[in-house]
Amino acid sequence: MEHPDRTPRAHRVMRQDDNGNRFLLARGLTRPAAEALAAEFEARGHKQLYWVEPEEPEAPEPPEELEASREPEGSGEPGRPAQSEGNRAQ
Repeated sequence: MEHPDRTPRAHRVMRQDDNGNRFLLARGLTRPAAEALAAEFEARGHKQLYWVEPEEPEAPEPPEELEASREPEGSGEPGRPAQSEGNRAQ
């Protein structure tokens, strides 16, 4: 059961067909709405599996200014270009 002080977590309805392929049917639903939709699909008599699961929280995207200033891996010191074999100090 969800804690009453928390924002309700979004849920999705999934389907698995006879070949084991999984499909997203609906997302962003409350748990009761997702369960009702899954029950509606099950009542249609298809030989497929329907279930409800919580959605994974989406990771926030980094701000653009941080993304642009991020140095590529192996670039050496911040703010300086990576040295190749030909331009390294002896």
